[in-house]
Amino acid sequence: MKASELKAMSEKELQAKEMELRENIFRMKFKLATGDIEDSSLIKKAKKDIARIQTVLNQKSNEGK
Repeated sequence: MKASELKAMSEKELQAKEMELRENIFRMKFKLATGDIEDSSLIKKAKKDIARIQTVLNQKSNEGK
């Protein structure tokens, strides 16, 4: 997910997307432990997306100050 896409989203949408990604990471880690996941790099990509979301949220909260 690109930062420009994230900047266009509202804070509530960003928070919902972050929660969705966190749940996906939890499921992927469980699948990784059981050997059901084929591409473990998806976990790393999801973590980077969460970091991007948090960065955009911080930028939006600093703009209001």
